[in-house]
Amino acid sequence: MLDRSLQMSLNCPSYLLVRQRTLCYKRLNPVRAMPPSSVILHTDESGKFPESRKTCTSLIASLSSYDGPLLSAPNTVGILGGLSVDSTLNFLRKLVHLSKENEAKCMPFVVCSDPVLNRELSSLERSSSSLCSRNEPSQSDHTRIVKNLRSKRVFLEKSGAHCIVMPCHISHSWHDEVFKGCSVHSLHMAECVARELKEAGLKPLEAGSPLRIGVLATDATLKAGFYQEKLQIEGFEVVMPDKATMEHAVIPAIDALNRKDMEGARNLLRIALQVLLVRAVNTVIIASDDMRDVLPRNDPLLKKCIDPMDALARSTIKWAQQAAEEGT
Repeated sequence: MLDRSLQMSLNCPSYLLVRQRTLCYKRLNPVRAMPPSSVILHTDESGKFPESRKTCTSLIASLSSYDGPLLSAPNTVGILGGLSVDSTLNFLRKLVHLSKENEAKCMPFVVCSDPVLNRELSSLERSSSSLCSRNEPSQSDHTRIVKNLRSKRVFLEKSGAHCIVMPCHISHSWHDEVFKGCSVHSLHMAECVARELKEAGLKPLEAGSPLRIGVLATDATLKAGFYQEKLQIEGFEVVMPDKATMEHAVIPAIDALNRKDMEGARNLLRIALQVLLVRAVNTVIIASDDMRDVLPRNDPLLKKCIDPMDALARSTIKWAQQAAEEGT
């Protein structure tokens, strides 16, 4: 299984996964389940390969002496991990599942996941969305994160990616800065969502009213404003939780999650969703990695919600299929 294979590397500070063929689904030993053309390289937090691991010495040496990209297919996708490894794994599962639904082979991809970046993004998001600590992040925090994200983007470019995606909401706060000067295509998660909603041809719930889309997210993501911007460009009216809902439902829900109080988090999240739905929104975008899996899959409220990761995965597959056909 995909997640079992990748999770074998989670005991190391970071990992790089290079994939060239469709994934193996046989219930074998996790290491043997990886196809021969897939490679996992473990690094320490400085990005260096530990010399003590003799089993990887020859592989590391061969890759280190190779000047070209790791992958050369025109539809290679680079995946820049962000808030957590779980989010990255969730996105990879979506890519595989949706590819199978479309009877297409999953595109070759390179994944870059850095635990230092995970911690920085998680700390930033939680500090801005906590009842206990509402201190504004410093400019140096933002500068450090942008520098880290940009270095990972450059790495993915050099690895042969022709399109780079970030399955992380908070990372999109600096999307323009991270991809400035980028030589390959990139997909913006909020643009993918807005485009799909536009193509869906939704009708207003109230006659004579504009199409309203609710956005439920952490304080940091809402303040960044990129979902509001991309939706408004497509002509939608964006409805966000008001101050009272943020302070008495959304932020306490996230605090409950941090305390592992799942029941409390579910109840508070349901309240926040219902407040938005009462305001005649067509659908609610749950733009939060933490809130995404709080409600059980059979919860009726989820029928009124969408996960931006789905839109990003569909757009990624669409790009990869087109790139493969064009051969560019």
